[in-house]
This record gives sequence, structure tokens and C-alpha cells, in this order.
Amino acid sequence: MLLAIGSIILGFVLLIWGADRFVIGAAALARNLGVSPLLIGLTIVGFGTSAPELLVSAMASLEGTPGLAIGNAIGSNITNIGLIIGVSALVSPLIVRSDALRREFPLLLAASGGAYLLMLDGALDRVDGALLLAGLVATLLAIVHIGRQRALSDPLEKEFEDEIPTGLSTFAAVAWLTVGLVVLLASSRMLVWGAVNIATLFGVSDLIIGLTIVAVGTSLPEMAASVMSTLKGEDDIAVGNVVGSNIYNILGVLCLPGLLAPGPVDAMLLSRDLPVMLALTVALLVMSWGRKGDGRINRLEGAILLACFAAYQGWLYIGAQPQLAGA
Repeated sequence: MLLAIGSIILGFVLLIWGADRFVIGAAALARNLGVSPLLIGLTIVGFGTSAPELLVSAMASLEGTPGLAIGNAIGSNITNIGLIIGVSALVSPLIVRSDALRREFPLLLAASGGAYLLMLDGALDRVDGALLLAGLVATLLAIVHIGRQRALSDPLEKEFEDEIPTGLSTFAAVAWLTVGLVVLLASSRMLVWGAVNIATLFGVSDLIIGLTIVAVGTSLPEMAASVMSTLKGEDDIAVGNVVGSNIYNILGVLCLPGLLAPGPVDAMLLSRDLPVMLALTVALLVMSWGRKGDGRINRLEGAILLACFAAYQGWLYIGAQPQLAGA
């Protein structure tokens, strides 16, 4: 058991460091190639902060634990909104000024609702996985179009301009990109091994492990990025990190168990976890939209999101008690 716990802890540490190096390398390389900061932030940074979920879900699917992969995708989205936006708004109210970000909200809602409809039949099969992957490609094209339209006038352009690393040569950028990817692969393997062993030891389903320990752990890069952005007054980045990551989680991460390990999904996923994710997604959209100007997520709303996350974790704990008692 100690070895499994140690593997999870070390896996999380390396996963966070690897994701950071991966994002730095990819963003610097794109900048050197002349890509606009807004486009880099909307695509590469969003994808990079979802890299931990992507790699962990791929490993879990290949090792025959698709429940962990599905739980990681759905649980990470719940964590991103309830915990990360909640904590960030408590640190300082979040002002959403970016028009590009507002245009991403409907994409997130459509992706979340579409994933729920695909799994209503109680299965996530290869057709579902292929549809989610096609949705990812279409969404990326839409985001690129949005980024090109708004590159010169959107507040996110300046915020990303300040955050994307400068002074890295193309060789150094490629080197960090490669190192980050290798570390992500190794750490995700360690994390999945430890999580599966813990689940087996306590008799808890891999879905629950994915929704809790793994989801919170793989969301740590988003947590760090959003809180730091909030402290710097870069509110659009703080919210944008979550919105972009959640889009990639639904379309890019959730497609992997469908493509690599198709099969039935836990009934509780449909009656408990997906409705919670959809409700929090709608809440984030309503709070952030701003009908008469800039959107604003205040401290009270942040506290409500955080309370919802805590209540959901309590719900999972209570639901897992029969499994723990039988272990």
C-alpha cells in the first residue's frame, strides 16, 4: 500500500512538472513560429493544461480500467469549475472581459451536453469515441477562427502576451517540449498503477478513484495557473484555463476510453456525475456571461461553487461506503 501511495504522490509531482515544461516548450515554439499569443493561449496552453488528464486516461484505457479514464475526464471538469473557479473567485472576484472567451462558453456547453447524450444508452463505444474526436477537431477549428478574428482587440491577447515565455530558442523549446512529454508519459503510468492498486486494495471502483483522487490531482496544473493568474489580475486567463481545459477533457480525454476500451458505463455516471458536471457548466456560463457588459464571478458565487464541490465529494464518499465495507 505504501508503494502505491508513493507512486501516486510522485506521479502527481512529476505530472505537474512535466505539464509545465510541455506547455512552456510548446508555447515558446509556437511563438517562435509567429503564432499570435491569443491563438497560443486558446489552443496550445489549453491543450497543455489538459495533458495530464489525456495521458492518464490513455494509460488507464490501455490497461483495462476505462472507468478510471472516464472518471478522470468528468471529475476533472467538476473539479475545475467547483474547486478551481471557486477558490480563484474567493481570492479575488473574477471579471470576464474577453469576447473570445464568451464565444468559447457555448462550445463547452455543446460538448458537455453532446457527451451526455452519447452515453445515455449506457455505453461509450468506438462510434461515440469517434464522434467526440470529430467534435474536438471541429471545436479546434472554431477556436482557431475565433482567435484569428479577435487577436488584435481581445483583452486575452495582452494577458497571454505577458505570460508566454520569451527568449527561448527553437532548439530549447523543442527540448523542453520533448522532456515534458516523456515525463508526462512516465508519471501518468506511475499514477495509474498506484491508483488501480489503491482501488483494488479498498474494493472501490476505478470510476470513484478517477472522480476523486485522480481528477483532483490531474487538475493541479489548472489550479496553479488559475490562482496565479487571479493574483496577477489576469482574470480572463484564470477562467479561460478552466473553459479550455474542460473542452479538451470532454472531447479529447473522454474519446480515449471509447476508442481504446469501449464498453458499458456505470449507471451512477448518468444519474449523478454527468448531471453535476452539466449543472456546474451552466452555472459557470451564467455567472461569467454578463448581460450588460463584463461578466463577474464574485466571492459569494465562488463560495457557492466551492460548496457544491464539497457536497459532491461528500456524496461520492457516502456512495462508496458499501464498497469500503465489503472490502
